Amino acid sequence: MKQLDKKAVWLFFLSSVSSTLIFSLIFVGWTLFAVFEDSFIGGNVLSTMLGWLILVVAVFTVLSFIWAKLSYHYYRYELTDLGFRKESGVIWKKYVTIPYARIQNVDINRGILARLLGLSDLHIQTAGASASISRYGMAGISAEGRLPGVSKADAEVLRDELVKRASGSLGQGV
Repeated sequence: MKQLDKKAVWLFFLSSVSSTLIFSLIFVGWTLFAVFEDSFIGGNVLSTMLGWLILVVAVFTVLSFIWAKLSYHYYRYELTDLGFRKESGVIWKKYVTIPYARIQNVDINRGILARLLGLSDLHIQTAGASASISRYGMAGISAEGRLPGVSKADAEVLRDELVKRASGSLGQGV
């Protein structure tokens, strides 16, 4: 089985940090507002809050990087005789096999972070769309086969190969 591009670690890490940055800024702003509103601001209170904030940010950053490395390590994919296969997950493992006959469309997406790192996301869409719920509780329809953190060249080769195998399997009546 193949692994994602090595820069995918940075994609996972930066995605994790950026997604929680907004929450962190809101929390810090709310805390500072509460402190200023009560006129309870003192040199010790402010320095203690900043010390804790720096500690929390440092610990979060280290844990995010460790999680990104583990996510990269356990994310694998391959093209088998039966279909596209991928494995992912650090704690909860997920195994997905998509038969070529079910593949309807293969898209390449490049978000801002991915473009900066020279990476792409491959989205394999099937006859039956997959409903998903994000970690933030938002429901939606997503591609059944998403392969993040693939190099630009590998994504184009994979797309072309998947489309070729999918069109070949349609003639076989699989």
